[in-house]
Amino acid sequence: MHLGEMSVFPKISLKPEVTGYLRNVFLNKEVLAAVGPQEAESRFQKLLTCLSHPPSSTCARASTHLAPLEDIRLSLEEELKKQQKCGSSAEEPSVQIAPHPRITDVLLLPVDGPRAVERLSSELVVDAQCGSAVLRGAHVFAPGIVASPKYMKAGDMVSVFSDLEGRCTRGATRFQGNKVFVGNGVAEMDRSAIFATETPARGVGVRMVDPLYKSPSFDGVLPSMVFLQNLPSVVVGHVLAPQPGERILDMCAAPGGKTCHIAALMGDKGEVVALDRIRNKIDRIRQNAQTLSLQSIKAFRFNSTQAVSDEPTQEAEGPPFPPESFDRVLLDAPCSGLGQRPNMASTWSLKEICSYPPLQRKLFQAAVRLLKKGGVLVYSTCTVTLSENEEQVAWALSTFPCLSLQPQEPHIGSEGMLGAGLSPEQLRLLQRFSPELSWEQTDTTASLARRADTDTIGFFIAKFLKT
Repeated sequence: MHLGEMSVFPKISLKPEVTGYLRNVFLNKEVLAAVGPQEAESRFQKLLTCLSHPPSSTCARASTHLAPLEDIRLSLEEELKKQQKCGSSAEEPSVQIAPHPRITDVLLLPVDGPRAVERLSSELVVDAQCGSAVLRGAHVFAPGIVASPKYMKAGDMVSVFSDLEGRCTRGATRFQGNKVFVGNGVAEMDRSAIFATETPARGVGVRMVDPLYKSPSFDGVLPSMVFLQNLPSVVVGHVLAPQPGERILDMCAAPGGKTCHIAALMGDKGEVVALDRIRNKIDRIRQNAQTLSLQSIKAFRFNSTQAVSDEPTQEAEGPPFPPESFDRVLLDAPCSGLGQRPNMASTWSLKEICSYPPLQRKLFQAAVRLLKKGGVLVYSTCTVTLSENEEQVAWALSTFPCLSLQPQEPHIGSEGMLGAGLSPEQLRLLQRFSPELSWEQTDTTASLARRADTDTIGFFIAKFLKT
């Protein structure tokens, strides 16, 4: 990736009030005093650009509770070779798959992009969520298509665009609004089938053959052996460090990636309780657990803010639970999600973004009560704001004298951000992943790991011990 290619996507499009809010976060007094206004502004502008691009590597978590990492790597290599042969007649170099040097269940695959792709006259438009998935290596699934050429037939080549603001009318034949090009593909369905009113279309609607960012599609590839997961999300499980035989709570568990990782790290020996408020998300957790051959997971539909009860109850495996019921608790809290990538546009208001800290504190209060003395609580978010990250840590330490910050292993992100009044020692114990686009072109295993560690989604992790 070269500096001149940064113009392929604009910076993330945010409401002016949100942009102003984030600028105040990243240019707060402590930051300005430490690095100066010019450097602080430069970092902020780079963040806005990074958020609209996908990371430069794909992270696959391997099911090392089922097979050794090297065996899984070789199997994945074979499957992706088959995919290449089916997808292209031209000879392409094999996809590089490298183990992460510090995380024993992670395989890394480089992403090629942004690539020089010529746009076609025939244009198809997908929603923003689908567009982001395409940039991460997915094909276009029919429900994500909102507009297509009037006479499009299966087999037609089309250029795919993402609707940034959600303004394209479903079933349209043309769209002149704010959109961005994500690559070219071959239609797998006729237009009439995609927009049929009787039976909504399912399955792949467009198979991407020349995407702007090229990375393998994992659709149906070794589903029990590899699980696509952002690198910081994998780090969370290792920081929690669950042990065989323990009872663990995942408070906001859907879709279950971290839940399943916790169970795998325990060797599937113990109990992992997963809670979420939405029924179909609980079904998804159970499905993932079944696919990954994990028996220790028990998923319940329940509001985690009410998961602790002082009232004597008969012994029950489900919520609510009495205080001090769990050896470890993961609170991967609902958040504004402003660290997710690629995210080319956000229509959220400042009021919506600021609505999360009160909910996070309610969940935190329940987590502390549910945790045994001597137990570990890990708090994480996928956002970049101060109020949902470092300020929550400062609040927790002042509110709960029983909590103390602990070192994290592995610690591959940066330290916490200035501005919440935490001491330098406390900031060093935190782990913040701040997206940084990488232009490194070498393809050694070491360089791939360096890119993967820094060119991530925005993420935050804090680890506490209850004494």
